[in-house]
Amino acid sequence: MKNIFEKIRKRILSSRYLSYWVVLAADLIVSVLSTLVTCLLVRHYMNVYLQAGDILLICLLSLAFSFVAFSSFNTYRNIIRHSSLREVGYLGLSAGFKIVLMLATLFLFWKFVFREKIWAAAGIDFLISFAGIDFLISFAGLVVMRIVMISAYDLALQRAGVRVRKNILIYGLGDVSASLEARLKSDKKYLVRGFCVYSDKVKRFRLAGLPVYFIRNEGEFDGVFHDRGIQGILFPNYKSVQDEKDRIIRFCEKRHIQVLIVPPVGEFSGEIGGIKTEVRPIEIEDLLEREEININLGEVRNELRGKTVLVTGAAGSIGSELCRQVATMGIQRLVLFDIAETPIHHIRLDLEEKFPYLKLIPVIGDVRVPERVNKVFEQYTPHMVFHAAAYKHVPLMEENPCEAILVNVRGSMNVAEASLRYRAEKMIMVSTDKAVNPTNIMGASKRLAEIYIQSLGMHISKGKVPGCTRYITTRFGNVLGSNGSVVPRFREQIEKGGPVTVTHPEITRYFMTIPEACRLVLEAAAMGGDSEIYVFDMGTPVKISELARRMIELAGYQPDTDIKIKYTGLRPGEKLYEEVLSDEENTLPTKHPKIRVAQARTYEFEAFNNAVEPLLKASRQVDIPAVVRLVRKLVPEYKAQNSWLEKV
Repeated sequence: MKNIFEKIRKRILSSRYLSYWVVLAADLIVSVLSTLVTCLLVRHYMNVYLQAGDILLICLLSLAFSFVAFSSFNTYRNIIRHSSLREVGYLGLSAGFKIVLMLATLFLFWKFVFREKIWAAAGIDFLISFAGIDFLISFAGLVVMRIVMISAYDLALQRAGVRVRKNILIYGLGDVSASLEARLKSDKKYLVRGFCVYSDKVKRFRLAGLPVYFIRNEGEFDGVFHDRGIQGILFPNYKSVQDEKDRIIRFCEKRHIQVLIVPPVGEFSGEIGGIKTEVRPIEIEDLLEREEININLGEVRNELRGKTVLVTGAAGSIGSELCRQVATMGIQRLVLFDIAETPIHHIRLDLEEKFPYLKLIPVIGDVRVPERVNKVFEQYTPHMVFHAAAYKHVPLMEENPCEAILVNVRGSMNVAEASLRYRAEKMIMVSTDKAVNPTNIMGASKRLAEIYIQSLGMHISKGKVPGCTRYITTRFGNVLGSNGSVVPRFREQIEKGGPVTVTHPEITRYFMTIPEACRLVLEAAAMGGDSEIYVFDMGTPVKISELARRMIELAGYQPDTDIKIKYTGLRPGEKLYEEVLSDEENTLPTKHPKIRVAQARTYEFEAFNNAVEPLLKASRQVDIPAVVRLVRKLVPEYKAQNSWLEKV
């Protein structure tokens, strides 16, 4: 018998939410008891004698009007353990509405309901006091009741050891949505209760044996999600997220309904082309106006299979993701080159866990030291070199321009020369849109690296220097979630309660996710180009202030109300608007719609190589005025902006 009761108890606990009739009954009891306590307090402290019949009649009125108030605001239909300040506000409105109805009734019909002596003795003060006390007790009682029920539910769950799954709906009616429901049947975290779409249709039918809900507005959204105890909605792909980012997703944000997504296969498991299904909460990256980028996996695999790959800056945001994606391509071994000890250790452990059969070679080294770079190339003779090592933080490099030159220019030269010396097949350099019409020393240093890489490749192709290495440069904008980027910074500020700091109300940036950028780098590497600068389609520029607002909303807060947005002014070297191509450049298409070839101004290798040596010498001597003067000479389009280097 004991086991039977225990099973029943667990069954009740696993039902996800209480019946709203139970919640309504509890609310009515609390409300009527509050009115009863109010009558007793008034009777005792205000010397207003209420007979038992009077109290009974007032309590009956309270019961009737409480039912009307709770029904009007649907307070009992919400899942109480997920109540927010919005629901608490509705409780206050319900308690106030009940009091208004009772006051109107007592004021208009006292002659017929109560004895005239009561009104004559107490007057209007009696009604006002009664209303105020009843409202306070009712509101407090309703809130406390919910706190007690939430605590009791959580305690019962802990003691029962029941792991409750979240009720969710899947967005869409296509094959992808139906197959997703089938794959989630055995999921331990989520329980699919049906499907939903945003549509004007009012049809009622089922898909995969589950109901389909058509949502036309916020009212119907509430009817579907709150009345049925739905705690989340799962989107099957990025396209569906884009379709609903300003409708259903915003409805969810307002009501703290969890928004989930199934990202592209391999985003979590590290397996491009695998079959692992993952579900995660939606993030700001998913809401950007971008189409999912696909690459020719077969071509990339054929390019990399069986080869030794070297990645410089392997512990960085781009470098580490490149390592993860390259590791899926059937390569022979992967050389991870970086100066940062702890991050390289972490990426090594991560890769060893995901790819236990891949030969990994972590190397601690500095790209500024040619002897170290040459030794690595001599020892491992990589076939493919991905050069992602760089200093990238604009304000910091404005304060340390010589280091920017030594790492971004001298380091790139060392890797390029070693690639040529040890007959690497290709070197792919990761550049930035800040190299276009640069307004800061970081962008100018990356432009110098681009010039060197491109001119060296052209020098080889003209037969002026023996070699077989092909050089490719990839240029793209900001990557979301990279170390030091705005998205992680905004998340930290939101977690701390704000303010979220934005440099300027009108500042805009192009954004791309790290996996997207790396997939395009791999695609560019497989295209077979030589001495070309590949420019990636960055989509629509994003206003940073709007990005901040949307991140605050995704976190469940109201911008400028719960969390402030503070404008701090442009940082040294910072542009309002980024460019991907300079004014003197145009582009040519490639076979990939998201990749184009920049027709950039070319330089003679020997002349440029000779001209850059004084710059490197000045950088080693930390002669900042000479460095800035020489950078202006080598990169005429460079114009320092909002920086102390303007006066140098």
